Amino acid sequence: MLELRPNCEWCDKDLPPDSMNARICSYECTYCADCADTVLHNVCATCGGNLVPRPIRPRLNYRDGKALGLMNHPASTTRIQSQWSQKQVREQSDRLKDVPPDQR
Repeated sequence: MLELRPNCEWCDKDLPPDSMNARICSYECTYCADCADTVLHNVCATCGGNLVPRPIRPRLNYRDGKALGLMNHPASTTRIQSQWSQKQVREQSDRLKDVPPDQR
């Protein structure tokens, strides 16, 4: 189940669980759309994978007998910051931004 991290790992912008602005990689590294597009160039700073819109977990449980929705599986409150320097991120992005995600 996705953590739904609460912030952009690069600029620390708040990304609530219903944010249409959140982008994630397959390891759940989380960035705002602006950083994903302009800083990272759709390249995860950590793994080098692509970034996609993060799904939105419904607030409510719409299935009887199931424990679904944010009310049963809340978003994470642990803020994460990138461990990579600007130079490292720029080098990673420059190396991979023109390589299609399925060929990285």
